[in-house]
Amino acid sequence: MKLNTIDLFAGCGGMTDGFAQEGHFRVLGCVEWEAPMCETLINRLKNKWGHNNANNEVIRFDIQRTEELFSGFFDGEYGIHNGLDSLVKNQKVDAIIGGPPCQAYSIAGRIRDENGMRDDYRNFLFESYIKVVSHYQPDFFVFENVVGLLSASPTGEPITNIIRRTFSEAGYRIISNLKDALFDVADFGVPQHRRRVIILGIREASFNCGHENFMDDKCSQILQDFYYNIMPSFKTKQFSTVEDAINDLPKLFPSEEIIKFDGRKYSHYPIDGGGYLNHIPRFHSKRDIKVFRMLAEDIESGKFEYVSTEKLKNLYTEITGKKSNVHKYYVLRKNAPSNTIPAHLYKDGMRHIHPDSKQARSITVREAARLQSFDDDYSFLGAMMSQYKMIGNAVPPKFAKIIASGLYKLILKYKTK
Repeated sequence: MKLNTIDLFAGCGGMTDGFAQEGHFRVLGCVEWEAPMCETLINRLKNKWGHNNANNEVIRFDIQRTEELFSGFFDGEYGIHNGLDSLVKNQKVDAIIGGPPCQAYSIAGRIRDENGMRDDYRNFLFESYIKVVSHYQPDFFVFENVVGLLSASPTGEPITNIIRRTFSEAGYRIISNLKDALFDVADFGVPQHRRRVIILGIREASFNCGHENFMDDKCSQILQDFYYNIMPSFKTKQFSTVEDAINDLPKLFPSEEIIKFDGRKYSHYPIDGGGYLNHIPRFHSKRDIKVFRMLAEDIESGKFEYVSTEKLKNLYTEITGKKSNVHKYYVLRKNAPSNTIPAHLYKDGMRHIHPDSKQARSITVREAARLQSFDDDYSFLGAMMSQYKMIGNAVPPKFAKIIASGLYKLILKYKTK
């Protein structure tokens, strides 16, 4: 049995890839507005999953223009498309997956923004998500977002209250306590600490759920089964570490002299990444190489002189003459999961320094992908900055596969009765 999905805010396809790996789901269409992400996802669908129509199935468009997304558009920026309805046709959509951009909900983003991100349009992109859910009426949806969602109040009212109310008005039930929807992907074998809220929504009409027995009707039973039984059953007994994830990749060493090739500058060699896709380090100055080496040696030696936030902030000021509210440097601990791989990596990699002092560099795109559980044959297209950004924004495919497996178990258990 193949179940049909639509991926919204699809990015480079972490969620879609995980659902495809699970084996019981088929993507009908993906919606994403950034070109490099679309190109990467099209390439993946074609070359890994045999989607000959991937150019049409991946729709590059602004989801806020929802009616055009359904019916088709002729646009100077996004081109021409017959719309999502032309892909779905008369097929049943079983599940809608994906999550709006998380920057407006992120705690770090609210700290950096002088107005706490309250004016950011991304606070309300979930409304476009709900419009698509309401249009296709799937039995389930999977809505992924950052832990900051649980505390965000852009209008003064908790965003979780608004989301719950809006989904309820659309005929969908979600778990009563969203804190129970919070997961760390490291608990599921991904070599990275990454806490994310996974909101499973259930269409009440599909399971004859009513509001008269709200706490013990079938929808509530299904949600409790998913969060308290099924998802915990996938947890691993031991963390996967940074060393597990990236230790076998070719080593990339600092060069005494800057290497210039094909119009680019390289600070490390070999410049072909040792034959691995996307395994080329960003260019680092001599100053940064020296700092990276010193910080990695501090961890390797067991001195741990530069592990406190204050010490690292002072070091940054000493080296650059600038001040920062957060510490700018962090060496990955090889015997533990990585810290969260963020979209911020596209700006710099100073909080993701390779644990090997001899390499004295930040992590490559391929290493970031490994820590996000992407397969080595997953090719990331576009400029290096876009590659880091798309990886940092993605749902780890390994975790997405687990969500898909959990959802399929629910479908087998409850839809056949």
